[in-house]
Formats: sequence, structure tokens, C-alpha cells
Amino acid sequence: MASNKLQKKDYTRASLRAYFLQNGMNYSNYQGLGYANMLYPGLRKIYDDDDQLRDALKENVEFFNTNPSMVPFIGNLHLAMLDGGANAKEVKSIKMALMGPMAGIGDSLSQFCLAPLFATIGASLAQDGLILGPAIFFLGMNITLLIIKLLMGNWGHKLGASIIEKLSSYMEQISTIAGMIGVTVISGLAVNFVKIFTKLQYVAQVSETEEKIISLQEMLDAMLPNMLAVLYTGLMFYLIKKKKWSTYKLVIFTIIVGILLSVIGILG
Repeated sequence: MASNKLQKKDYTRASLRAYFLQNGMNYSNYQGLGYANMLYPGLRKIYDDDDQLRDALKENVEFFNTNPSMVPFIGNLHLAMLDGGANAKEVKSIKMALMGPMAGIGDSLSQFCLAPLFATIGASLAQDGLILGPAIFFLGMNITLLIIKLLMGNWGHKLGASIIEKLSSYMEQISTIAGMIGVTVISGLAVNFVKIFTKLQYVAQVSETEEKIISLQEMLDAMLPNMLAVLYTGLMFYLIKKKKWSTYKLVIFTIIVGILLSVIGILG
């Protein structure tokens, strides 16, 4: 149900709170703590009930990682959709689907465009002995990124409101598509970054006088390339979703399993 309690100043406040995003950075949920902190004032206005507010904050402390300059866009779109009455599960799917694309845009803009530009200007002045060089780099980067944060936050607010107004009847389909994008991204990451190979082999009798060594890894690759990586990623998902394991437990579990299976000759 729509609350329509947020005003423009609430979205601006959320955009400014995005400056503290990296203060809560950790290797369990990455930017999750900072993201929840950014949303907190807006969520408090949307949810009158403390239990609902607590549940909303717990849900948004989960894993989150994107370019900091793009966070106001995602966060304000998130708040606008919740304030407009969108289902929290549907909003979550869109939030997760936007992480990757916005990270690509933000990284390209801040690291490969703005940083080299202001660094070049600042370095040329510094070579001439001018203290203005580092000052231009520091102020130029931060002022530009502040403007980007505010503009992206405003865009996210407007887009979130228009989604609720124009596409409310299609939210289920949008949520499904966003979920599919998320699964595709995770699958791609699993295949590229999770490396699991088995050394197991067996001898097959080809004829009475000929034997052939068969590699289990080659058989698995013939059926489904990177099968072990996908299966292990599925196990991680199960442990997180069903068993409520933390990232630290998963890391320790992975290290122990990797060492044991390597020692007994199963993994290569």
C-alpha cells in the first residue's frame, strides 16, 4: 500500500548519506551496511511500525556492491518504489539487477574519465611547483562526484515514481526479468571465477589388449562445461538461503573442503 510520505528533501538527504557508504565496507556483505544506513531515514518515514522498519533494514543489510557514485540512483529508486506501494520483494529484484550495470557505468565514469582528467591537470600544475595542483585534483573530483550523486539521486527518485505510476500492472513481469538478469550475472561470475577441477581417472578396457585412461573432468566438461563450479555455487546459495550461513563460514568451509579434497587426490 502506498504511503507517499517522502518529500524531495528526503531523497536529497539519502543522496548525501551515500557519501558514508564505504565507511561500513566489509567482506561479509560489502556495501550492505552503508546502503541500509543511506535508506534509514526514508525507511523510518515509510514504516510507522518498528517491527516493519527492523525487517526492512535487515533485508537491506544483505550483500550489495556497486560504484558509490551510482548508489543514490539505486537507493532513491528503491525508496520511491516502496513509498509508492511496490512490493518489497519486487523492489529487491530490481535493486540487485541494477548493481552490475550501474557499477560498469560508474567505474568507467569515475576511474577512467574523471580521475585521469583531474589527475592530468593537477599533475601538470604540481610539476610547476604550484600547490594548486593537488587542490584542483581533490576539489575537482569531489565536487564533480557530489554533483553526479545528486543528479543520479534525483533521476532515481523520478524514475521510481514513474515506474509505480505507469508500470504498476507490469511489476511482476519486471521483477521476473530483473531476477533473470541477476541469475545470468551470477552464473557468468561463477563460470569465470570459481575454478574447480577433479584429478580422478579410471582405466577403461577398450579391447582384450588395449586399455584407455578416462578423465572424469573431461567427461563432465563434455556433458556440461564448468559443471563443478556451477554445482559448488549452488551449494553456497543453499547454505546462505536455507542454513543462513555467513560469508565467513562459507570461506572457512571452502578452505577446509579444498584442502581435504586436494590432499586425498580428488581435486586438482
